Amino acid sequence: MAKITDGNRGTIAKAELPAKGQRFMFDDHRDAPRGFGLRITAAGGKAFILKYTIDGRERRKTVGDWPTWSLEAARAEARDLARDIAQGKDPLEAKRRRREVPLLKDLAGEWLDKHASGLASEKAIRGYINNDLVPAIGNMKVSDIRRRNVIEVVEAKAEKTPRAAAQVLLYARRLMDYATDRDYIPANPLAGLKPSSITVKGKRNPLKAKVRARVLDHDEIAAFWTNAETSGLHRLTALALKLVLVTGQRPGEVCGMREDEILGRWWTIPADRRGKTDSAHTVYLTDAALQIIADAKAEIDRLSRRRDEPWSGFILEARSGRPITNAALCRAVDRQHIALGARVVQPWGRWTPHDLRRTMRTGLSACRVRPDIAEMTIGHVKGGIIAVYDHHSFDAERQAAWEAWDARLSRIVAGQDPDAAQADNLVWLGVAR
Repeated sequence: MAKITDGNRGTIAKAELPAKGQRFMFDDHRDAPRGFGLRITAAGGKAFILKYTIDGRERRKTVGDWPTWSLEAARAEARDLARDIAQGKDPLEAKRRRREVPLLKDLAGEWLDKHASGLASEKAIRGYINNDLVPAIGNMKVSDIRRRNVIEVVEAKAEKTPRAAAQVLLYARRLMDYATDRDYIPANPLAGLKPSSITVKGKRNPLKAKVRARVLDHDEIAAFWTNAETSGLHRLTALALKLVLVTGQRPGEVCGMREDEILGRWWTIPADRRGKTDSAHTVYLTDAALQIIADAKAEIDRLSRRRDEPWSGFILEARSGRPITNAALCRAVDRQHIALGARVVQPWGRWTPHDLRRTMRTGLSACRVRPDIAEMTIGHVKGGIIAVYDHHSFDAERQAAWEAWDARLSRIVAGQDPDAAQADNLVWLGVAR
């Protein structure tokens, strides 16, 4: 043991190099912890080290290279390490564990493959992660990410697209939950962080969703129905929009309808095509719905004579052999809004394909359909304890609801008062008299 001194003429500068390998000089300074010293290699390298024993094993931790680290700084660091070791913490084990902690971008890829693949919203989820989160903090170790890092990403996104920012926060929180489950971090730093915690230019709760309440009035329904197939829309697009209004199902589910999903008057939307649930859903096809499907199949037959690929079974098939998409419906409605008679209604603007579904659901209430039956009709699942114990399908009641809406819609399209004959034409099953 020898007191190590620093400086141009001190012990470190003049320390003799070993002929080969390495040798150690340990410090006996009163401020130096036991095991602190200097490692010298034959090549002339010098570094401060701390030799210690933990769980019966002798270990050696490199504090830092000299002269990058001064003797005083190295001693102070060694004292801190010694205190941790005395508490049972192994700095080399901590270093090994840190090496195993992935970068956020690597963990994100793993999480997306396991938890987003196959979902209807997979493309959107990957976009939020890969286009917003990864470019900003993807090169950070997961264990280094703090609440503030994610808040900055979300606030920057919220300045232009508040609702998308709320989704970024949602999936960032789920990603960090996954990191916690994999034991890369002891706790999720985003736990409890709600959209209401985000502020943008003094705006309070900018990420709060505005519940859309746009429905088509009777004039808009009639104008849409009358002009859809002559407005300049592709005929299959027009028929898809009509089928959304008739059935009340989600536009994406309607677009994906296949011939093998239809049996008689019932259409079964399989679980893997449901937009927001994980169970199959059956839809009664009224006369209007069956006519739309027949018209679509006739159009497919006409188009197939000009197409190179055979029909793949989609009732509303695009040229690529895949179904029309919800995004294509939205673009088409926006492009032909004048011909479709879509008015600007504040604060929502013109109607969208999904507003046709909301219009149908509102129409069920006008038909005096019980709320629980109406919700089941459009595919909303039962909740709470009812979902656990009540598995009755209510097929007859739901069929009556669709038929009631079919009759009401036909009167609206014909320019008649849909409520005039309501009292004399109540549908008994599932409808409140």
